[in-house]
Amino acid sequence: MDDLHIYNTLSRRKEKFTPITDHFVGIYVCGPTVYGDPHLGHAKSYVSFDVVVRYLRYLGYQVRYVQNITDVGHLTDDADQGEDKLEKQAKIEQLEPMEIAEKYTYNYFRDMDKLGVQRPDISPRATGHIIEQIEMVKKLLENGHAYEANGNVYFDVSSAEDYGKLSGRAVEEQESGTRIETASDKRAPEDFALWKKADDGHLMKWPSPWGPGYPGWHVECSAMSTKYLGEHFDIHGGGLDNQFPHHECEIAQSEGAFNQPFANYWMHNNMVTLEGQKMGKSLGNAISLDQFFSGDHDLLSRAWDPQVIRFFLLQSHYRSTTDFSEEALSGAESGLRHLQEMLLEIDAAEEGAGERYPVEELKGSLEAKLNDDFNTAQSIAVLFEELKTIRKQVNKDHTPENIGEIKQLLHDFVDGVLGLWPGAGEPGDSGSGDDKTEQLVELLIDIRNSARREKNFERADAIRDRLSEIGIELMDNPGGTDFTVKKS
Repeated sequence: MDDLHIYNTLSRRKEKFTPITDHFVGIYVCGPTVYGDPHLGHAKSYVSFDVVVRYLRYLGYQVRYVQNITDVGHLTDDADQGEDKLEKQAKIEQLEPMEIAEKYTYNYFRDMDKLGVQRPDISPRATGHIIEQIEMVKKLLENGHAYEANGNVYFDVSSAEDYGKLSGRAVEEQESGTRIETASDKRAPEDFALWKKADDGHLMKWPSPWGPGYPGWHVECSAMSTKYLGEHFDIHGGGLDNQFPHHECEIAQSEGAFNQPFANYWMHNNMVTLEGQKMGKSLGNAISLDQFFSGDHDLLSRAWDPQVIRFFLLQSHYRSTTDFSEEALSGAESGLRHLQEMLLEIDAAEEGAGERYPVEELKGSLEAKLNDDFNTAQSIAVLFEELKTIRKQVNKDHTPENIGEIKQLLHDFVDGVLGLWPGAGEPGDSGSGDDKTEQLVELLIDIRNSARREKNFERADAIRDRLSEIGIELMDNPGGTDFTVKKS
C-alpha cells in the first residue's frame, strides 16, 4: 500500500505522514464561533476533516480528535478591535451571551449529526479554559515574547524571528491596522492581543493578573490544543481563511511559550462560494444548513437531504473551492442515488459461484486516492466504475464467490470512511425515521424495477421476498409499485 501523503501548508508541498508516536495521531481543528447557525462553509470544513479522521482510524491509528467551541474572544474585525461576536448577537436577541453560546452550539452539533459528521473526542470551550489561557499568557511574558500595557497584554511579533512562515506574509503585510485603527498602546501595529482589558459594560470578563478582561481569540486554540494533545502534536486543521492571522498567531505564541515546534502538519480546507464570492455569515450571503434541510430560503427551490449535501462536498477536493448552485446539488443527488442503488443491490446479493473479484485491487485503488492528500473526489470516481462492474456480474447471475469480501470492503470504506452508506447518519436526517425508511424502500423498489426490466425475475422476486420478511409488502399496479408496512 502507498504511504499516506498530506499537503502541508507549512512547507507548501505534499509530505509523507509520519506521526510523532507510532499508531497514535493527535489532531486539532478550529471549531465554530457559536453566534449563528452553521452554513455550507462550515459543512465543507467539518465534513472534510470528518473523512480525514475516519480514514486515519481506518488505517489503524488511534486518533484523538479535538475541535474547540469558540464562545468568547472572537471580535467582529477578526483581530484586536471591535465587539465580541457573541456579545453583539446577545444584544440583538436580548439574551445572555451564554444563552447564545448554548443555542448555537446545540444547533451546530444537531446539523453536523444530520450530515453524518462524527463528533470530536473532545470539544473544549474557550470559556471553560480561561485558567489555561492566563497561564499561557504568563509564560509568554516570562519568556520575553509579550508585554503588558494598560491592562492589555500583547504578543511582541518582533520577538518571533519566523513569524509569517505559515502564510508567507512579510511583517509589513501583517499590520492589524490595515482594517481598523491600531490600538494606541501597542508597540507595533502587527502585535496582537493575548489578553484584552474589559470596560465596565463588557458582559464577558474574568479576573486576571492584569485586571478584569477576556482572552484574545488566538490564544484560546493554543491553550486548548496543547492541553489535550501536548505541546507538540501531529495535525492542525481549519479553514483557509483562518491561515492568517489566526493560525499564524497560534504558531508564534505556542512556540514562544514552549520553545519547540507546535504542529507538524497544517491542513487547510478551501471555501464554498456563491457566484464566485465566499459564502459566510459576515458577508450576509450564507444559507444555513437548517435552511438547506428545510428548503426555507429564497435561493432554494426545495429541501435537500443532508446526505446529498455531504456527497456534493466530497465530490470536490478539500483544498479546492466548491461553488454552490442548486443545479450542482441536483447532479449530486442523482449521483448519490445511483451510487446507493448499486450498493444496496450488491449488498443484497447472496453467495454465488462466479469468478472471484479482485477485492485487494479495489481496496488498493480506493486507498491510493485517499493516500494522495485525502482525494475523496477520485475515490468516489473509482467506486462508480468498479460498482458498475460488480453489479453487472450480480445481475447476470455470475455473483463472485467472494461477494462477502466485497460487501465487507464496501461497508468499511463507503460507510466507515466516506459516510455515504444508504441511511447513514442520525435517524431522521431529512425528517422523521419513517421518512428515512420510506426513502430506503423506494430505493429498493427502483432496484427491483430495474431487475424486472432486465428480465432478471429471480432477483426481483428475491427483493420482494426479503422485504416481505421484514413486514413490507409490495403491490405492483399499472402506475408503478406501492408498498405497505405491516403492523407488528
